[in-house]
Amino acid sequence: MNLTIALERYDRHFPFFDGSVKAPAGTTYRALQVGQSHPLRDGVDRHGGMLNKKLYDVAEFSMSTYLMAIDRKVPIIGIPVFPRRLFSSGLMFVRADSDITDPRHLKGKRVAIRSFQTTLSLLAKGDLKFEYDMPWEDVHWLLEDDEKIAFSPKPGVRIEKLPEGADVGHMLRDGLCDAVIQPHPPESIMKGEVAVRRLFADPDGEELRYFKKYGYWPIMHIVVMWQELADKNPWLPAALMEMWGQARTISRDYYTDPNWSQLAWGRRHFEREMERFGTDNLFPTGVAANRANLEQFIRYSRDQGLIQGTFGVDDLFHPSVRGS
Repeated sequence: MNLTIALERYDRHFPFFDGSVKAPAGTTYRALQVGQSHPLRDGVDRHGGMLNKKLYDVAEFSMSTYLMAIDRKVPIIGIPVFPRRLFSSGLMFVRADSDITDPRHLKGKRVAIRSFQTTLSLLAKGDLKFEYDMPWEDVHWLLEDDEKIAFSPKPGVRIEKLPEGADVGHMLRDGLCDAVIQPHPPESIMKGEVAVRRLFADPDGEELRYFKKYGYWPIMHIVVMWQELADKNPWLPAALMEMWGQARTISRDYYTDPNWSQLAWGRRHFEREMERFGTDNLFPTGVAANRANLEQFIRYSRDQGLIQGTFGVDDLFHPSVRGS
């Protein structure tokens, strides 16, 4: 068996790309660097390539879109590996001179997101409503991208699709939108072309508070495979989990070298983060360790009208790994 595995170019995935991860006996794999919003060596639109074109056997995939796919009975199935995680609060940007200093100030404002169902958008809308007492229904949402899976918005929700090529950083500068919440803010924001600040004055402190309250760094992506492949090879989901376990062990060891990262203080940042979060594993695998986070996502997705079904956490995974 030769598997094609589509992944983002993270440090924790380097062991797949250089062949350090060993496949099970009788199996080989080809790890493809496929971006989502930005092209990588082997392409772009990883989620669409998996969902609509069946380009890969296994892929890193949007958690939000996966919930929608399960709800619509698309024949893909998850394994409990979650290689991308983000907090929403540190990715909320406003203009530097904005009077928005609290999430509740977003009521009635125009807020740019990638798409309504992008996982960070799902998390941010849910957090606004259930964590910060700012109902997402009271925001005017500006969308850059088309949706991967069609859905019908809740009545009364204000959603506006932006023209192709719109730069939301420039829109923020020019007063055409009031905030940006995105996993990949445009270069005009990230390179300082537009004067912005994060909505939270102390994003590190806010994210640490969130982690201490809930016990997890929110999932963004899950690893999925085709249902038929898993059913024909019921040993494979667990074998894939083991491969990701290898990759984590190898990539974590990178940081024993104080100059592995191009950051001058990379090793000390690594040590400080473990100390502040109180764990050396912010990427736990398995169903049990991620159940509370997954239950929250299902709740958020239902509240936002993206899913309708009554499935639970265990239904997201192949039976062979539900006990993990």
